[in-house]
Amino acid sequence: MFKFILFLQNEWVGTIAAFVLLASISTGCSFGIRQEAIPSQTPLIITATFPATLTPQPSETPPPPSPQPMAPRATPVEGTTSTQINVRAEPSIASSVLGIIPANTKVEITGKDPGENWWQINYPEGSGGKGWVTAQYITTEDKSEIPAIGGNEADLNTGNVAIVQQQLNIRSGPGTDFNSLGTLNPQDVVNLTGKDSNGAWLQIDFAVGPEGKGWINAAFVQTEGVENLPIITEAGLIVGTETPTGIPFTPTPTVMPAWADNDSPTNPIANVIFDPAGTYALIYNGDVSAPDGDAEDWIQFTPFSENILLEVSCKGSYVQIELIQMGQKLEPTSIHCRTQHVVRVQPSKPVQVHVSAIPDGTLNYSSYTLNIKTLP
Repeated sequence: MFKFILFLQNEWVGTIAAFVLLASISTGCSFGIRQEAIPSQTPLIITATFPATLTPQPSETPPPPSPQPMAPRATPVEGTTSTQINVRAEPSIASSVLGIIPANTKVEITGKDPGENWWQINYPEGSGGKGWVTAQYITTEDKSEIPAIGGNEADLNTGNVAIVQQQLNIRSGPGTDFNSLGTLNPQDVVNLTGKDSNGAWLQIDFAVGPEGKGWINAAFVQTEGVENLPIITEAGLIVGTETPTGIPFTPTPTVMPAWADNDSPTNPIANVIFDPAGTYALIYNGDVSAPDGDAEDWIQFTPFSENILLEVSCKGSYVQIELIQMGQKLEPTSIHCRTQHVVRVQPSKPVQVHVSAIPDGTLNYSSYTLNIKTLP
């Protein structure tokens, strides 16, 4: 049995009552009628125990969704340069240089590469107002607040890029006997332009290399589509893409004099200030040659502890290394390749590292790496 509750305006009560009485006789249903005085503008409201049939409303174009609030941008983390550094377009030494930032300059860090070797900073001259700097030479106390970006976002499927898996040298030709032009770090992204005939070495864009190119060992990078890269001969000619089935091409190493960098004791090629909250180590790759080319390099660092560990490695001819502080040579007075030494220094006083080629009448070329670490 259905039950209705009707709220009626006064002037319709008589008519409606007659209708309800007639319905009661014909259906056997019972109804309760309640009369209420309500304002005339109040609409008729009927509440029933079965679903009401709704009259479809004309369709209309729904209004556009309300714009979602943008997520707040992460607040940049403040950092300070411990030496003069290059600002690059991408997190890689192979990337083009956008500018130079002096030592002891405040920077705003907005991101880092997955390997935490590079910081992205606000830099108006860069694309999108950003640039990349080497993390090793930036002192900051809030590293955990820096979001990871770049590096592994590269599209490897194009066959035109590679991600570096470990530190490796950029060389002037496809082989370890060619001159070292610089060093790449893990997660650096490089643009590929070619390969040698065996596919063991990859040519990359490298702005400061001969004709803007350099070579890296394919075993230490992650990439796809290498088979589609052109084969580059020693003369720089493109000879196809498929690896020939005949005798493999063997490059002939060409020893060239080291490039002159015009550094001096008063103008070192690198000047790093060690800091217990940030920079506590220095890795420098360089080259010297004699009698032609750049015969010596000057590197400077300022320690904060009394002892440092100096490790030297080199390829090619031997080099001689001296450490000088306040005009005095430190012990040991002569250091050569493939050696490791603990050196006592005065904290907060600059130390100069003098690297020189050893002439013997022929062209002696050496690529060397200095690894200087702070000891407790």
